[in-house]
Amino acid sequence: MKISSAISSAFSATRRVGNFRIARSSLIKSAHLLERIGLAAVGASGGLYVGATLLRQKAGLFESGWIVLIAMLYGALSYYVGIDLSGNVERKPASSISEEWNGSEPVELMSAAGTFGAAIAATLSVSILVLDQNLPNGLIGFVAGCWVVGSSLQVAAGTMARYEAPVSEQ
Repeated sequence: MKISSAISSAFSATRRVGNFRIARSSLIKSAHLLERIGLAAVGASGGLYVGATLLRQKAGLFESGWIVLIAMLYGALSYYVGIDLSGNVERKPASSISEEWNGSEPVELMSAAGTFGAAIAATLSVSILVLDQNLPNGLIGFVAGCWVVGSSLQVAAGTMARYEAPVSEQ
């Protein structure tokens, strides 16, 4: 038996689990939901690090433990909504001769910039905590700003991708 036929039979339109038949679309939707939950967990863990860095500074607004919870919830929301837009943003094959504007580029750029900003903030926060660095409040504010702006860009991109009319094929 060829490998390709074995793979195609393994991924047939329906799968049998025990006495139940599960439609392939249900499996894909379930897998996508698990992926989104995993992304939300990554966003929440990044928010945990950023919130812990802010809490460690003990400066005014950040003296409460609520900052950690808020950063975690906002991170989970932003990563759940704003990453993996490929299913929502229709992509046309790019022509090698001329590139045409199809309207999805701003959403993809916002999502990419937001992911980058949030990831940089989380990475800096981890390094601050692990290396036990004492940095000026301005640099800690920069980390917090990267987190807020990056997460906000992700939420905006995800919202735009889900509520815009689909791009029509011409």
